[in-house]
Parts: sequence; C-alpha cells; structure tokens
Amino acid sequence: MLRRLYDWTMDLAQHRRAMAALAGVSFIESSVFPIPPDILMIPMVLADRARAFRIAFVCTVASVLGGILGYAIGVFLFEEIGKPMLEFYGYGPKFTEFQDKYNDWGAWAVFIAGVTPFPYKVITILSGVTALDIFIFTVASVAARGLRFFIVAGLLWQFGEPIRTFIEKRLSLLFGLFCALLVGGFAAVKFLF
Repeated sequence: MLRRLYDWTMDLAQHRRAMAALAGVSFIESSVFPIPPDILMIPMVLADRARAFRIAFVCTVASVLGGILGYAIGVFLFEEIGKPMLEFYGYGPKFTEFQDKYNDWGAWAVFIAGVTPFPYKVITILSGVTALDIFIFTVASVAARGLRFFIVAGLLWQFGEPIRTFIEKRLSLLFGLFCALLVGGFAAVKFLF
C-alpha cells in the first residue's frame, strides 16, 4: 500500500498540473491543512531536478500567502474559524496565557514554526489574533519558509539520485519518521500552549 502511494505521488509529481497542486497544498497548509507540502515537493524535485529551485520558489510564495490567510483568520475570523481549529488541535485551553507573551517573541516563533515540523498554521493564526506586526510576520515567514524549502530543494538537486534510491529502499522507515515528526510538531505545540 505504501509503495503504491509513493508511486502515485511520483506520477502526480510529473503531471502537467503538479505545480498548481503544490501551490494549492502549500497555500492551504499554512492556514488549515495538517499535511505539509513537502509530501509533494520532494517527489516533484526528484522527478525533475532541473526545476528544483522553481519548485521551492512556488512552494515558498504560496506558503507565505497561505500564512497571510492564516493571519487574516486570526484577525477577522478567530471566533468563527480560528478558535474551533485551535480547539480541534487541542490548543484552546492554554491559548490565552500564551497569547499575552507572544508578541515579545513573535518573529522568532514565526521563524521557528516556519522551518520545523511545528505546525506553522497555528502560528499564523496566533500572529493575527495577537496583532503581531504584519511586516514582521511576513518577513519572518519569507525567511523561514524560503530557508526550509530552498534547503530541501538544494539538497535534492545536489544529491537527487542517491536520495531517491535511499527513499525507495527505506520507504517504510522514512514514512514512520515523517509521521513521528508530524505528531511531534503537534505535541510540541500542545506542550508550549
């Protein structure tokens, strides 16, 4: 089953609309969707290493724009969308106490969430709710998301075939590690809140 999913993703990565799909996933992941765009970005770069940095650029721009949507949710729709989403992810109870201290370290929080498995969407909404300066938010988002996606693209561009072989030989292990990092990121948010 995992092998079929991997093969399907590799085929999707070569589709003529793959870039639009990546942009959509990157955009929505930054505000509400729980699966990071790396799941599509990595196979896309492996399928066509010559486009690695273009793929990273699209991923970065769409992710930052999605982050701005998350920020807007925090500003304008916190009660309707943001609060239920924070409660869905289990972050509601400690949100108020964390909110008071957030803006002192907001730029760093945005940067750290942007480059790690920490759920970036929570930080985008939190930044809007706490009225973190939008310029600071945007600069930190561009720096973090750009760093994350361009490093991944650069490594895949440089070491593509060996990495692809490594992934294909250890698919189950890497999938387990990916899931652990994803869960760990949400657990870290729960711990911090």
